[in-house]
Amino acid sequence: MVGKNAIGVILTGMGRDGAHCMLELRESGAYNIAQDEASCVVFGMPKEAIAMGGTHEVLALSAIASRLVALVAQRQTVI
Repeated sequence: MVGKNAIGVILTGMGRDGAHCMLELRESGAYNIAQDEASCVVFGMPKEAIAMGGTHEVLALSAIASRLVALVAQRQTVI
């Protein structure tokens, strides 16, 4: 498992399977982001991931890419 070296992102979609995986990732040390309701076509999976405690932050789709870049840059300085 990749643990603390992973960053998970869950985007618009239905169901719970992705939400369960996000929780597993978080429990292994990954940092997770969920797409916010306002920018989702279907808020099902992000909503479930948030409810399960599998995410660290919730962002609009337009903000996710820049946040990922910042997180990767931050991790590279730590490694």
